Order: sequence, then C-alpha cells, then structure tokens
Amino acid sequence: MKIDKIISMANQKVRLRFLAMERSLRATGCQLPILVIPYDDNLFELPEGSTWWEIPEITNWLNAERTHPTMRKYQCLTVGNYQFVDADVCFLKNPEKVLEPHFGFITSCGHWHNSNHTYTEQSKRIMSQKTTTWQKSVFNTGQFACDCPLFEIEKLKSVAMRPDFIDTCIQFKFHEQPGLNLLVFESGVEITNLTLPPLSMESTWAGDYPAEYIHYWIEQQRKPYLIHWAGTKMDVPRPINQIFYDFLAQAERTEWDEQVKQWSKLQGKKNKHIQAVAHRFKRALKTLVYS
Repeated sequence: MKIDKIISMANQKVRLRFLAMERSLRATGCQLPILVIPYDDNLFELPEGSTWWEIPEITNWLNAERTHPTMRKYQCLTVGNYQFVDADVCFLKNPEKVLEPHFGFITSCGHWHNSNHTYTEQSKRIMSQKTTTWQKSVFNTGQFACDCPLFEIEKLKSVAMRPDFIDTCIQFKFHEQPGLNLLVFESGVEITNLTLPPLSMESTWAGDYPAEYIHYWIEQQRKPYLIHWAGTKMDVPRPINQIFYDFLAQAERTEWDEQVKQWSKLQGKKNKHIQAVAHRFKRALKTLVYS
C-alpha cells in the first residue's frame, strides 16, 4: 500500500507523548502530513506538518450519542491510504517503506494470542458465528493502517447503530476497541497482522520487553517498525523506555517525570480505595454468614 498520511489522536494531556511520536516519525525520514483527531476540546499547538482533523458529521453524531471520546477514531474508516497511531507510539522505521508490500487492513499487535479487551460478549458472538478463527483478526486499535475506505459516512452510522451492534459500537462505556474491531470485521476487508507468518515481526508492544531487547531485533526484517506503550506503567523502569525519552528535550523530560510521579500517586490512591472497599465487603460478608 502507498500511504499518504499519518493519523493520530491527542489532547493537551498527551502532548509530550504526541511530540515524541511526531519526532520519531520524522527521524525515520517520513515527512507525510499528520492528521490529529481531537480527543476533546483541550488542544495544543501542533508542530509543523500536523493539523487537527475532524469530520463534523461523525463527531456530531457521536457527541449526540454520548459515546466514549476514543470512538472518534471511527472516522478513519471512511478514508484510505493511512497509518493510524495513538500518541503513545514511537516509530523505529519509516512506515511508508514497511507498508509498501502489503494491502488491505494492516496491524502489528499481539492481540491474536491475547484477545482480551478487543470484544464484548455481543461482538464475540457475531464474529464467532462467521469464523472459528476470529482471534487472528482482532487488533489493538492504537495502531493500524488501511489502503481503502471501509465505509461511507452514512453506512458507518447505520452499521454502528444496528440493534446487534449498538451496544458494542456506541454504548460501550470504556473505550473504542471492541467497536472498532467489530466494524472492521464487518467490513470484510482482508486483515493482515505483521507479527504472524510469513513475516513474523517481533512484538511492537513495549510490555513484551521488560529487560534488554536489542538481541530480539538482530534480523532487520523482523525488527518492529514501531513500539507501542499501550497500558504499560511508565513508573516501572524498562530499558525500552529510553526510545521514548530520547525524543524529549531536557525540560520536557523533567515535565514528563513530574507527570508520571503524579499519575503514580493517583493510581496508588485508587488501589488503596479498591482494597478498602474489598476489605469492607469481606467483613460484611462474614457478618452476614455468621449472623
């Protein structure tokens, strides 16, 4: 496929992530324009070559349905010749060159061996009715590419709003992953995962590299072309995090470290609250059993 744009999603909260992603892309030699879907109204000044991108008809529809903000990614399905990445990605190779031999819908994640978070019970039922090997088609919605539009806007809306689709594609409260997976599956596009044979690319997920990682990438053909930090805790030291740090200026690194410290404190408070609730529940259950 010949891609002519990179698409991402961002807001002020992930500004540093986005800047590192953009700089890593440019470092590979890729100068394609970056279209940035606003996660919300908290925007920031984008670097040269990047522009905010909305399709009002889709945004207005999703807002009216009170969907999760990440479902704005659905607008990618109405265009072609793009690479989408979340802000928490760094490129290692030029995606133009990596994707050139391929066609259809391309991903390079490991959800084929861990399909968690890619489906709801409803969408699993729909996919498994069509094929017993539906797991090889699911993907992480933080990185994918496609050479063709999968839906016209009105068709996208009508499919997502179908009675058997709406719970997954519109009313799911947590994120866009099951909905986007179901829509791509329903489109019938051929889905290729570069981490599966014949290419067998090494993992693109930072969480698969808890220690030194270079020895996994001796074969250049199997070296991943991007690294994705989806769901990884950045307060846990990993050598691979240096790839991200290298694209931050010193002042930005200081800002980032402070953000991580604050997020870690917040997560600690949340965990303590959950543990306290669980403890109270156990005490109440014992009282109920023995009373």
